[in-house]
Amino acid sequence: MRIVIAGAGSIGCFCGGLLAAGGHEVTLLGRAPLLDGIERRGLTVTDFSGLMLTVASERLILTIDPGCLSGADLVIVSVKTSATADMASAIATHAPVSAPVLSWQNGLENARLLRTRLPGRDIRAGMVPFNVVPMDEATWHRASSGDIVIAAGPGGLGAALSVPGLPVSESLRIEAVQWGKLVINLNNALNALSGLTLVEQLSDRGWRRLMADQMAEALGVLRAAGIPVAATTPLPAWVSPHILRLPDALFARIAARMLTVDPSARSSMAYDLDAGRATEIASLQGEIIRLGGAHGVATPICSRVAALIDSATASGTTAPRLSVAQIAPPD
Repeated sequence: MRIVIAGAGSIGCFCGGLLAAGGHEVTLLGRAPLLDGIERRGLTVTDFSGLMLTVASERLILTIDPGCLSGADLVIVSVKTSATADMASAIATHAPVSAPVLSWQNGLENARLLRTRLPGRDIRAGMVPFNVVPMDEATWHRASSGDIVIAAGPGGLGAALSVPGLPVSESLRIEAVQWGKLVINLNNALNALSGLTLVEQLSDRGWRRLMADQMAEALGVLRAAGIPVAATTPLPAWVSPHILRLPDALFARIAARMLTVDPSARSSMAYDLDAGRATEIASLQGEIIRLGGAHGVATPICSRVAALIDSATASGTTAPRLSVAQIAPPD
């Protein structure tokens, strides 16, 4: 397929590299500084399992021109939430109506916005469970595990997109899957505030308890709203807070079978803070806060975390390295 990655950032470059290596014709639509590095050095993808693959720049189409969408058989949107509306406009102007559009973005609002802005098209939400971090100007590293899930639909897209290193499955319950991912992704902000790696954070029972309390708060909101949640780990979603609260030794044994995380990995929000970029806090904690307000359920932890992230973003500081006691709201 001729695939346009609409928003060549960390997720887009990593997935685009594997899709190109798997035989698809891949166009990376992105910013000039990022594309220039790939033009000079090719695109390299690595991961925690030892993957190391370089795709020569000649095997990719690199462009800042949204006109490239005119030749797409499939569009994968991987921009940040704040850029989704502009990308939808570009797709409406240039992409064939017959080309499915996949949202490989955090939160649930992006696919909704794409459906609103692109009526009559095959718009499908997706869930990307893994974390990708930039290693240099042309290398992207997958630092955690999991397989991509997209909404079920015609055309066998999941099977067509599945290439070595990048399995893609389809689900009839994609919103439940997305809510399950959102509940897990609430830790992005905690990790950014901590200044720790994910492994360091998960190794500390105090941090895990705060993670569990925030997760339980979110699950309570979703239960009140009557929203189903599909787990993105082998255990049911409601079990995860209990697992996080276990003593260190027991947690380590169980978690080792559930999730692989690179020792140096941090959340994408931590990298956003360090780089002075806007975060996606409104699409994560913000979703729970809004839903809690609509159903009369208090969200003190999510509200506190969102306020701290907004403060750090406004001040232009890097990860503030707060303690659990500094983040947890007073009783």
